[in-house]
Amino acid sequence: MMTLASRCHKPFLRVAVLLLLIFPVTACQTDQSGSHTGSAGKLQIQGSTMGTSYHITICTSPSNLVDSDLLKQEVDQLLENINAQMSTYIETSELSRFNQSQSDQWFEVSPSVLKVVEAGLNLSKASTGAFDMTVGPLVNLWHFGPDPGKRTLPESSQIEAARKNVGYQHIELQHVSPALKKLIPKVYLDLSAIAKGYAVDRVTSYLDSKSIENYLVEIGGEMRAKGTNQSQVPWKVGIEKPISETRKIQKVVPLSNLSMATSGNYRNFFEVNGKTYSHTIDPRTGYPVDHSLASVTVVGETCMNCDALATCLMVLGPDEGYNWAKEREIAAYFIVKEENGFTERYSPRWQKLLGEENES
Repeated sequence: MMTLASRCHKPFLRVAVLLLLIFPVTACQTDQSGSHTGSAGKLQIQGSTMGTSYHITICTSPSNLVDSDLLKQEVDQLLENINAQMSTYIETSELSRFNQSQSDQWFEVSPSVLKVVEAGLNLSKASTGAFDMTVGPLVNLWHFGPDPGKRTLPESSQIEAARKNVGYQHIELQHVSPALKKLIPKVYLDLSAIAKGYAVDRVTSYLDSKSIENYLVEIGGEMRAKGTNQSQVPWKVGIEKPISETRKIQKVVPLSNLSMATSGNYRNFFEVNGKTYSHTIDPRTGYPVDHSLASVTVVGETCMNCDALATCLMVLGPDEGYNWAKEREIAAYFIVKEENGFTERYSPRWQKLLGEENES
C-alpha cells in the first residue's frame, strides 16, 4: 500500500512502494485489450488506473462463463469514474476542485467522495491524527512530493508553518446534500491512502452483482479475494520482504472472503549526514517516523478500511501500533527491523483469522 507520505508523477495515486505479489502465477495469453485467456474456467483481466495497475483473476465453471471484453469495459469505466471524483492530478476532479477552492462554504460532492472522506476522518479521530488526509504540505516539504530529487532537510520554522495548514479537524462534512467544507482556506485533501482500497471494494461489488463467486481483485497492491482459486483452495498472496536491494517474498497468506493491504517505508527514503529519513510522515509531529517498523499488513472485511489502517499503523509504529490494533481487534501483521534481521508479530485478531503464532 502507498502511504500518505509517498508521491510520484502519476495521474492519480502514488505508485505502491510495497507490492503484494499474487500467487500462484500461471501462464496465460494476453490480447491487446488487456483480457487474458488461460486454462479452462480461468479468466484474467488487467489494466491501468490511478497511476498504477489493476489485476482481476476469476475462476468460473463452464456453465458460468464471463464475457471478458464486456467485464473489462465496465471495470475500466467504473475506475475512470472514481478517478474523475478523487484524483488530485486531474484538475477537474471533484477533489481537485475542492482543493482549489478557497471558500469556507459547503462544497457539493458525490456520495462516493463523501463516503471515503468520512471513513478517513473517522480513522483520524480514532487515531488522534496518526492518519490524516491533509498531510500533503508536510510531504512536499520533506521532498517526497512533486520534487523527490531534492534531499535537503527543512527548517523547523518551515515545518511549523506547514503544520498550520494540516489537520483533519479543518474538514467538515454533511450527509444531507453531500458536501465538504474547509475551516481554513489552504487545507488540502489527498485520498491516496484510502481510495485504492475503496476502488477494490467497488470492483468486487460489481463482480458480486454478476454472480461471480471466485475472484481475486488487486489494485496497486491492495486486494480482496472471494471464494477459492482454480485449485479450489484459498487464494495465495505474498507479502514482500521489507528490503530495498531486491524483491523477495516474506510470507504467503491464504486469503478468502477477506481484503488485505500493506504499507511499508523501506524503499522510499533518503539519507543526510548518515541519518535515514523515511517517506512516512507523522502528521502529529511534522517529521518522518523514527521507529523500527518496516511494514505492516492488515486483513479485514473492506479493502478501504484495510488500506487506511495499514497507513495508520505504519505511522504508529511497532509498539503503539500493535497495542492500538490489539485494543480494536484489528488483524495486523508487523515486520520489525532488528539488528540481525527481522521479527514478525501478529495481533490476536490476525492469529484468530489466519492461525499465525508470534515468534518467541
